Amino acid sequence: MAQFSIYVVDDDPAVREGIILALEADYQVQGCADAAAAMEAVQRQVPDLVLLDIGLPDLDGLELLKRIRTFSSDPLVIIITGHEDLQTVVAAMKLGAYDYVVKPLHLESLEVRIKNALNTLRLKKEVQWLQEKYLQENLPFFIGESQAMQEVMTLVKQSARSPDTPVLILGETGTGKEWIAHALHYHSPNFQGPMVTLNCAAIPQDLLESELFGYEGGAFSGARTAGKNGLVEEAAFGTLVLDEVGDLSLEAQAKLLRFLETGEYYRVGSTRQSRVKIRVVAATNKNLPQAVRQGRFRDDLFFRLGVVTIAVPTLNQRREDILFLARHFLVEFAEKFGKTFTGIAPEAEWALLNHHWEGNVRELKNLLERGVLLSSGPILTLEGLGLKTEGNEMADESSAAALPPLPFGGLDLGTFQTNFERHYIQEALNRAGGNESKAAALLRLNHHTFRYRRKKVLPDA
Repeated sequence: MAQFSIYVVDDDPAVREGIILALEADYQVQGCADAAAAMEAVQRQVPDLVLLDIGLPDLDGLELLKRIRTFSSDPLVIIITGHEDLQTVVAAMKLGAYDYVVKPLHLESLEVRIKNALNTLRLKKEVQWLQEKYLQENLPFFIGESQAMQEVMTLVKQSARSPDTPVLILGETGTGKEWIAHALHYHSPNFQGPMVTLNCAAIPQDLLESELFGYEGGAFSGARTAGKNGLVEEAAFGTLVLDEVGDLSLEAQAKLLRFLETGEYYRVGSTRQSRVKIRVVAATNKNLPQAVRQGRFRDDLFFRLGVVTIAVPTLNQRREDILFLARHFLVEFAEKFGKTFTGIAPEAEWALLNHHWEGNVRELKNLLERGVLLSSGPILTLEGLGLKTEGNEMADESSAAALPPLPFGGLDLGTFQTNFERHYIQEALNRAGGNESKAAALLRLNHHTFRYRRKKVLPDA
């Protein structure tokens, strides 16, 4: 691993140079004599750690700490103070300082604190790396540029920051609700805790309470002698995903509501109350607001589960992402089956864009898996996909609907894709008689985006 970088901000040359001399063998160390030099250095390159003297000549150290944290929350900050002023230390900690040391400095003690701080930072970076690696490898449902999915991912990242706020995920089958739940867990402070999933539709309703909350030995006929932990206990300090939550009985809904409200529960057959800290993520493809109106789902549970509600768009609502996803799956399955594929034929892409995706992303993934498995490549053809264009042939210039939406920034990934995009834009202009507004409407783009794409692929037009 590359050396950690440390900035030493202290106006006393003897202190500054002494710290640098003690640390430079193990770290990349830079000295700053005042706040101005420190801010200039941080803006040029954010360090891993800042040793910050409170008593600077040009700016109060606490104010500099505030500015550093406003500019970047990445560096850890250890405060250096002339005397152990509890009020100053508390203020520094509230502003985000990691630790503090008191002058006169004992270098051995300072080095121990620095090692502890950097070990914390190393662990944080490893966790972030694992999170990003997991998401990149396992969440293809979020590939693309559509506004709908960008909004979903923004909401996921915002709501994931809380370790216990309930989240309700609504969406059709195949839209990726389970992967939204994974994203919430792997972006959250609970990342290192367990993620436990219960399919509420797969468990008989009379066994659901014992599955969720566990039971004592001999609590009912067939119960284990030693009893059993419930899934809420198994998910402690992690995430409990309740899939198909719309299938819960009203009785089970009441018990789940009580747990969500208090964090407390009873094992079946026990009189002893238990508590656990977890985040509950619920998902369903059912219309819960309608179920509430019909009395099949409790309104109080609906509102408690949906402190944050994420509505996952269908693939038909995010058509800009279809080719992104298709190409991702093409690469994935080419690697899986040991085949060489360099792209998708234009008429096959046309068919993908015009197909009505009842099974959403899951259907698209399955289609690409079949196509790659049964085709020899290097181009995945329309015949290889097994899709029909259903009358929307590329040559059919009489139908405006034959022009699918054009992904903003999504097709110019090389000469092949650029030519394909050029065909779309020129075709739209031909049908619109050269009118940009009408051509943009045919491609379901706003005028500004259309003009941007046109200038990129048709610079001389």
